[in-house]
Amino acid sequence: MRDFAVRSSTPEDLGEILRIYRHYVLNTSSTFEVEAPTREEMAKRRASVLALGLPYLACEAGGVLVGYAYANAYRPRAAYRFTVEDSIYVDPAYAGRGCGLALLSALIAECEQGPWQQMIAVIGDSSNAASIGLHKKVGFREVGILRSVGFKFERWVDSVLMQRELQSIKR
Repeated sequence: MRDFAVRSSTPEDLGEILRIYRHYVLNTSSTFEVEAPTREEMAKRRASVLALGLPYLACEAGGVLVGYAYANAYRPRAAYRFTVEDSIYVDPAYAGRGCGLALLSALIAECEQGPWQQMIAVIGDSSNAASIGLHKKVGFREVGILRSVGFKFERWVDSVLMQRELQSIKR
């Protein structure tokens, strides 16, 4: 296991963030996106997350960016305003070494400082044991599977829904 440093991302990180994400778009069903976005599109996406007051984090090992994570609005309707969705991507060379755990733990901690009550994980591909296991490790529970909702690499792909309470719900 390596020592990882998690910090807020910067615009200068976008090249490495795009490199990591491109791998998942082109080679996995972790994301249902089928064409890698441009750097400009990734910059817009990051800006929209930050504009909502949500975290967009980077993980470094030895000064090299090896993963990133962010929280975003779960859905656009006002009733969902206290629910966020997490996204985590780790350089495949660093998979299973603790970067994902460091990122998700930091993301949860930052979101718990805000008004958000629930975090949802929408995991592409029900065979994505690494992501499902990571989420379980930090307290997510599986709440459902949407069967065959995506079509990528000439096959139907499920989405696994997981949920974690961020702070005690005040009713």
